[in-house]
Formats: sequence, C-alpha cells, structure tokens
Amino acid sequence: MTDGYVWLVCDEVPHDVVLLAPGPRTLDVVRTVRRLTGLSLWHSKALAVRSPAVILDGVPQEDAEAAVVALREAGARAEARERPERGFR
Repeated sequence: MTDGYVWLVCDEVPHDVVLLAPGPRTLDVVRTVRRLTGLSLWHSKALAVRSPAVILDGVPQEDAEAAVVALREAGARAEARERPERGFR
C-alpha cells in the first residue's frame, strides 16, 4: 500500500464577503450591511466603518457575488474571497 494524497472535489466552495472601504456614501453602505446581515443599525455602522471587515462568512458563491454587487452599488469597495477548508494545505 502506498501513501498518497487524495484530492476531494466539492462543487460548493464557501466564500467570505469582505468590505474593503465604505466609500463616500457611508450611510448607504451601512443600510446595505444591515440588510445583508440582519444586524442592528448600530452594529452595522460599527462593522462598516471598521475596514477591512468580513460582512458574510462562508456563504455560497452566488450569494457572495450578489452581496458584493449590492455593496458596490451602495458605493463601497468589496470583494468575495474563497475560503479554504480547515486543515487544507
């Protein structure tokens, strides 16, 4: 028996939505963060002004891309990042 690596292929890689900068329309970004996360207005503002911040954690790619589009339309700089699985080297 030989030792080897096994690669598992999964269809859905979790993504994180990262807010890089709120931009000039901070209030619009805070409202968008509130709508996406369900947090209170105060917590949404605290999250939006603390950049970079992870807004959504471990969501499917389609949801992450939709959230990034919503944040960009509100005037923020945001991106979706693939999250490697724990223990993956």
